[in-house]
Amino acid sequence: MKGIVDSSNRPLIDIEIKSQLKGRSTVISAWVDTAFDGHLVMPREQIQDLELDLLAETDAILADGSKVTLEAYVCFVEWFGEPRALQVIANDGRFPLLGTGLMDGHILHVDFRERTVTIL
Repeated sequence: MKGIVDSSNRPLIDIEIKSQLKGRSTVISAWVDTAFDGHLVMPREQIQDLELDLLAETDAILADGSKVTLEAYVCFVEWFGEPRALQVIANDGRFPLLGTGLMDGHILHVDFRERTVTIL
């Protein structure tokens, strides 16, 4: 899987995402976030546009100590040739984030000089 490092030095990977296992797919560009140990974080507006199903709500404590209620949705992706159901956390941010929950068993290589991202 290949991606780019953008002009703001963000490692980005395109992911094909579906709201249903057999549904139509949409490609999103996600920022690789190694500080996030989940699967995906997406802006609420994008989750609504994709019509993802609500999975659960849960209380969480953020790194700054603040308490929040997180909404978790479900989506489907092709990840190295295998269909995967993923948990998607909704937020108020502008960019989807790809967390390390999908990286287990893989190698992430970010080359800032060549502006490339590779997941093997």
